[in-house]
Amino acid sequence: MFPRVNIYLGKLKENLDILVKLCHEQGIMAAIVTKVFCADEHIVSVIEGSDADMIADSRTINFEGMNTNKPRLLLRIGMQSEAERIVSLSDISMQSEASTIQKLNEAAARQSLRHKVILMIDMGDLREGIYNTDTARIMDTAHLINDCSNLELYGVGVNLTCYGGVLPDEFNLGGLVAIKREIEKELGIDIPVVSGGNSSTMGLLLAHSVPEGINHLRLGESFVLGNDTATGKPVPILNTDCFVLEAEIVELQEKPSKPVGKQGPNAFGEYPEYPDRGIMRRAILGIGRQDVSVDGLSTVDPNVEVIGASSDHLIVNLTECGGRYKVGDTIKFIPDYGALLHLFTSKYVDRHYIDLK
Repeated sequence: MFPRVNIYLGKLKENLDILVKLCHEQGIMAAIVTKVFCADEHIVSVIEGSDADMIADSRTINFEGMNTNKPRLLLRIGMQSEAERIVSLSDISMQSEASTIQKLNEAAARQSLRHKVILMIDMGDLREGIYNTDTARIMDTAHLINDCSNLELYGVGVNLTCYGGVLPDEFNLGGLVAIKREIEKELGIDIPVVSGGNSSTMGLLLAHSVPEGINHLRLGESFVLGNDTATGKPVPILNTDCFVLEAEIVELQEKPSKPVGKQGPNAFGEYPEYPDRGIMRRAILGIGRQDVSVDGLSTVDPNVEVIGASSDHLIVNLTECGGRYKVGDTIKFIPDYGALLHLFTSKYVDRHYIDLK
């Protein structure tokens, strides 16, 4: 049934094996991120059968019923209201707030569990983490975690490129390693993990130039889409077509390219402008903005042009396609990360698995 996402499990496995090998050659643990595909069980099964070191996700609900023996890392900063679920459903979580850390310790004690914490440090991207120059707060929080009876200070981590667009380099990643060493000296302990970011580290990883001391990466977009998020470009050795969206043509007619009549806002409160390009062969597809981020779709057929969308319909220009499409045919697209996230979140989009063979 359409619309559907075709999921090429074999290509995903190839990406996974390449990334894990690259990491392990450099003494780096690979945490594979499952959030963009909502921890789909078939894809999780591919990860489970690989040499990946752990599975990472930002939602505790995605860990529920997950069939894995690998350690589970919660990526998103924990909510105090979710403390019980965090310690019961994940083995490791990323934290920065002292009051939340105390709640986690209390929850872990009630469940007779020992929970691992990666203390997040903000190295300039200005999303989560204690700001790197706030040495007193970093040390106080590290002491707190170390003193909690049911928590372990498992590592320090950083997030880059997701908010501020700050790229990983020798300065900010080296600074994270230096903070880890200062905490070890202060507390007299060994901290096993230094988590140096996400798929934006691909350039450094490919060049075998990840700064010494970084021994953990969280890899999502490079796995699912084959991209280096620092550059926004594909990694040549990775598959970029692991997911292909197919949507069915429900109407195909020739119409003007510019709306006729007095115009107001569209259904989303926008005032789009439409250049007059004459009569178009326009197709309506059975998918819309409720299901996918339309701006994140690239057409497989270069002669197909996306020209707009409403909640339930995607409109494409087929004028240059030579009449090779008809009503009932499907158009294929490669989604970007945001589009893929919406496709897997939507209950109106089917999933079709192409197996490992």
